[in-house]
Amino acid sequence: MISPTPSIASDGADVSALRRSGKADSPEALRAAARQFEGLFMNMVMKSMRDATPQDSPFDSQQSRMYTSMLDQKISDNFSKRGMGLADALMRQLSNNAAGPTLLPGQEAAAGMGDGMGPGAIPAAPNLKQTGLSATPPDGATPLEISSARQFPARPDHVQAFQDKLAAHANEASRSTGIPAKFMLGQAALETGWGKREIRGADGSTSHNLFGIKATGNWTGKTVEVATTEYVNGVAQKKMEKFRAYDSYADSFRDYASLLKNNPRYQNVIANGKDAAGFAQGLQAAGYATDPNYAAKLSRIIKQSLSS
Repeated sequence: MISPTPSIASDGADVSALRRSGKADSPEALRAAARQFEGLFMNMVMKSMRDATPQDSPFDSQQSRMYTSMLDQKISDNFSKRGMGLADALMRQLSNNAAGPTLLPGQEAAAGMGDGMGPGAIPAAPNLKQTGLSATPPDGATPLEISSARQFPARPDHVQAFQDKLAAHANEASRSTGIPAKFMLGQAALETGWGKREIRGADGSTSHNLFGIKATGNWTGKTVEVATTEYVNGVAQKKMEKFRAYDSYADSFRDYASLLKNNPRYQNVIANGKDAAGFAQGLQAAGYATDPNYAAKLSRIIKQSLSS
């Protein structure tokens, strides 16, 4: 017998048991399967959000990531036990599918039935994007409301807000360089922590520098001096460095596009910038950043957060 508030399926055996329980012809089995799906969905959301966050903190380690993963699993498990409304919607959808429409003799073929879909066959998964949910969790938690206009957003809110804010400038830089706009948005996200760690002056004002471009060479514009992390022989060190400052984010994107186009050092970045891995690896090979994991971090952000 399956508990009405099971823990989340976490391995192949658990998933197989979940699949078997879903075939049982009882409301209890359907509810257990729906709760499991709700927990799995919440766990994937938590993992996606964690993966999209830059992990370059000095406190980041394999042990901290393990405990964070355990915490996320526990949070997802608690959500599945309390319920968010998704399991109830799945129950209604699965119950409707199980009942099926009433057909007159001879209509089975026209309805796509009678072609091997006998009792026990797995029906097509319900289209969750067509399901509008509105439920109030217990204990006064914030209601989960998913309208037909915005079901299960492809990106977390902070990612969507960052993209909406800078998309026009990224598109302009894309037309200038030929590099997809989302690749450059991903790099800006990595350099600024999705806009939360912008380079700022002593008075707290932003430099609008989204790409961490230093004020070296023949730069004659405004500058900002801040502490930054540089890697020397693979070892992180704190240094004071001067960075370029701009009047707007549009200027930051234009200067970045100019750097990639006009500096021979980055010619391979544009040539190989048609896919996320080539773009990220090209930047690291050109020495854009000293972080030995820069390409991996950038590629992960682009693929997991900005890909449709």
